Amino acid sequence: MTTEETQGDAKEPRAASGKAGDEKSDSKAAGKAAAEAPAAEEKADAKGGKGADEASELRKQLAERTADLQRLQAEYQNYRKRVERDRVTVREIAVAAILENLLPVLDDIGRARDHDELVGGFKSVGESLETVVAKLGLQQFGKQGEPFDPQLHEALMHSYSSDVDETTCVQILQPGYKIGERIIRPARVAVAEPEPGGSSAGAAEESDKDDVDAED
Repeated sequence: MTTEETQGDAKEPRAASGKAGDEKSDSKAAGKAAAEAPAAEEKADAKGGKGADEASELRKQLAERTADLQRLQAEYQNYRKRVERDRVTVREIAVAAILENLLPVLDDIGRARDHDELVGGFKSVGESLETVVAKLGLQQFGKQGEPFDPQLHEALMHSYSSDVDETTCVQILQPGYKIGERIIRPARVAVAEPEPGGSSAGAAEESDKDDVDAED
């Protein structure tokens, strides 16, 4: 009986000693964790700051690449427009050079039509030629009675007339031709200007007439 109590009493100190050791170990681990916590936080903050810097740098690079692509696209569009404009210009020059050599033939066809001589096979050929040159963009211009424009007309004859108020094309000697806005040949015309002093003479005659009526 005494021996068992003694053994029981011996186990209790050892258990207490083990418990104290565990508490000491836990305390040490807690202290170590508390000591390492600020360092871990600093490391996490540093990592987060580095990530933010990398994200900002990536956004900057993306904006730069986007601007480069937009600039290249604008340059390409301008290049396409310039090429298309040059292509149209070259075509107009080439067509104008060919059609300019056909203008005397067109003039002959026009004169024959004016004199009712455009008949038979000559009429068919003439009309076919006029259709072809029209498809190529050739336009005829110049009408009797329109105001004289030195950019469009070439005056071969000149006169004065009381029937006009400004310099006017009173006769079309040869029609003009153009392709688009390119003038191949100006219209050759006869022009008439208002008579010199016509307005003042008319006003004087009207004044004299009024004076005579007043005296009566």
